[in-house]
Amino acid sequence: MEPVIVIGAGLAGCEAAWQLAQRGIPVELHEMKPRKKTPAHHSDDFGELVCSNSLRSDQLENAVGLLKEELRRLGSLILRCADEHRVEAGGALAVDRHAFSGAITRAVKEHPLITVVEGEVTEIPAEGNVIVASGPLTSEALSERIKAFFPESRYLNFYDAAAPLVTFESVDMTSAWFASRYDKGTPDYINCPLTEEEYDAFWTELCAAQEAEVHGFEDKQVFEGCMPVEVMARRGKQTLCYGPLKPRGLKDPKTGKEPFAVVQLRKDNAEGSIYNLVGFQTHLKWPEQRRVFSMIPALRNAEFVRYGVMHRNTYLDSPRMLDRYYQVKHEPRVCFAGQITGVEGYVESTASGFLAAVELARRLQGKPPVDFPQETAVGALALYISNETVGDFQPMNVNFGIIPPLGYKVKGKRNKNAELSRRALEILDKLDPAEL
Repeated sequence: MEPVIVIGAGLAGCEAAWQLAQRGIPVELHEMKPRKKTPAHHSDDFGELVCSNSLRSDQLENAVGLLKEELRRLGSLILRCADEHRVEAGGALAVDRHAFSGAITRAVKEHPLITVVEGEVTEIPAEGNVIVASGPLTSEALSERIKAFFPESRYLNFYDAAAPLVTFESVDMTSAWFASRYDKGTPDYINCPLTEEEYDAFWTELCAAQEAEVHGFEDKQVFEGCMPVEVMARRGKQTLCYGPLKPRGLKDPKTGKEPFAVVQLRKDNAEGSIYNLVGFQTHLKWPEQRRVFSMIPALRNAEFVRYGVMHRNTYLDSPRMLDRYYQVKHEPRVCFAGQITGVEGYVESTASGFLAAVELARRLQGKPPVDFPQETAVGALALYISNETVGDFQPMNVNFGIIPPLGYKVKGKRNKNAELSRRALEILDKLDPAEL
């Protein structure tokens, strides 16, 4: 059998390559690193996390928690590596960024049916089966070829941002404390309080700070799910207090009261030597990041090991281009996976790579499709990005709104969501393992 060509060794590409190989399909995995990197890339490893080290909630009352549990039960490589290299983060699944990527890289490179080819891909192969998982940071050359591949459709960009990282030893713990919001889970976050006066001074300087140049960037183009903190601040003096600096459920042990505002830091590696500023995605100039963020009392002497960066994300107008199997409608031998399809988030990207690979493997083996139902999170995502009735298509995280309702009333939102998750997992467990 001719190998399937997978372009891109991010989360979606690695998941796709692994699932194909596990089903006996040979794979050529093409990755431009280490020969070429984007400004957001720092490591040579596969599956590099560039925005955050958190895969978000691990609770079944949350849609992304359901999606993770589905992927675990379906044998996802990415979820296996994430669980093996998790760091404590309350009710969330966060990982040691470098150990996680390293584990993915080793698993993929050691698989006997996966051949890794280094170097940039600048064309969609003219023949054979292909999964394009080049991600939101697709190179300019390949981006132009993808655009030409869909001459009558929209090919869209938005801007995404990553938060800074600081060393734990440089955080002034006399001005901070460990806790999780509402004491949920273990106390894994460092909470850095600000008084009203300290917040006012911080907010004023944040709004006035100089941004790094981003060609073509405007506030209206910022994707709401990963908005730069300075853009959020400019929308109103209290906006941050209802967003990433929300103090609700975080009582200062010194006073027994909630502070006016709180900046949270989350562990970025298993050793706890590096923390990231939660919700502080930014594209301020680096000296400005140091100046303004050091106004937070607990970070007055912070050592920044990485500053926040802004980068362009690219995605397809998928409802017009792709079907529920992530394959191109006018040329089914080509599939797309990952954030380039308009699924937003690490786990969602993984799910798209999983589904595209499983369905492609079945086609190559002459088997009927699995057709994951909309009641499952994996199926709901695929059906959303291929839904032609969606007019103004925007990148989106998994949510219970794209999953059919229960058909009966359940009191309380959390209880309803838990019941939706229970239904999804029951459906998944009834699928014939031989079909997967």
